[in-house]
Amino acid sequence: MPDTLPTCPECGADFTYAVDALLNCPACGHEWSLETVADDVVRDAVGNILQDGDTVTVIKDLKVKGSSTALKVGTKVTGIRLVSGDHDIDCKIAGFGQMGLKSQFVKKVMD
Repeated sequence: MPDTLPTCPECGADFTYAVDALLNCPACGHEWSLETVADDVVRDAVGNILQDGDTVTVIKDLKVKGSSTALKVGTKVTGIRLVSGDHDIDCKIAGFGQMGLKSQFVKKVMD
């Protein structure tokens, strides 16, 4: 069992606790085993699970190839699309257009 438990795959809550071989979420009541968590799950910089259509914010100033301006901290990106590859998020950003982002530089906006 790892030192830090993963967030709940159903609701994203980070109050997960272990009982025997199962992980439990007190927020939504979901139970799962650590082996059933998919390896292809995309997580943001703080461990929240990302899904298509989520809204994220940029957590670090990012240089944009081919542009003299940078993508600033706090830039909100809506309607992301998850893809496989080096950059795991495809999105459109006002003023920049179509762009690929790495999930390690974004944080999910919780509603």
